[in-house]
Amino acid sequence: MRQQKPLGLITRGTTNPNRLRRVDSWIAWKYANGLRAVESALIVDLGYGESPVTTLELAQRIREVAPTTRVIGLEIDRERVTSAKRFETEQVQFREGGFELAGLEQPFLVRAFNVLRQYHESEVQGVWLEMSKHLHPEGAIIDGTCDELGRLATWLEITKAGPQSLTVSLRLSGLSDPIESAERLPKALIHHNAPGEAIHEFYQDLQRAWQSAAGVGVFGARQRWRATCEQMRERWPILSPRNRDRLGEMTVDWHAISP
Repeated sequence: MRQQKPLGLITRGTTNPNRLRRVDSWIAWKYANGLRAVESALIVDLGYGESPVTTLELAQRIREVAPTTRVIGLEIDRERVTSAKRFETEQVQFREGGFELAGLEQPFLVRAFNVLRQYHESEVQGVWLEMSKHLHPEGAIIDGTCDELGRLATWLEITKAGPQSLTVSLRLSGLSDPIESAERLPKALIHHNAPGEAIHEFYQDLQRAWQSAAGVGVFGARQRWRATCEQMRERWPILSPRNRDRLGEMTVDWHAISP
């Protein structure tokens, strides 16, 4: 793998400080029990960017469900780390580091948002393997991408066993077509959104389901999305429970959409 680029090259937080709220909510829902069960549980926010705001927000949201969890923001840019140090607390620290995770002992989660999109697809699996070597046995990497406002986001859940799922998360208010989120697919999938590929078929079905649920839209975007999700459950292994539909989420099994 060629020399690693600076992580966090894409600045987070400068457009919308809450842009990662969607993935934080999902992490808190999916991993609260696991985090509470692990003594001194640790989350790594990898490549937090010019501002440490997303790391601080993640720590605040996780404290609500797993109060003893620590969060460490990692950046390869030393100046960014030095600047963030003034925000450190007992539960939030900042260190210099990259995919080796600064030698941290078994983090339960690694959130890497808008990081791997800067790399070639051929490098992605090697990066996953490097990070997963350091994970807690029950832990996961959350590799995702979002737009500048946090309206559209997608992320992969990757454990030591490999990728497990893809989640699509949308702000339903003002959504014209869920296919817009395809532009924010993680690097491992974005170049496969083409005819003949599973991820392309998934998005075509998602678009058709959304269009066929247009009549339900008179009751609001949330009801239209719920109807869309129900149609998708008939054809795809949707893993997300129905109570997550109202949040504009849909999680599909990786094996159904993998390249």
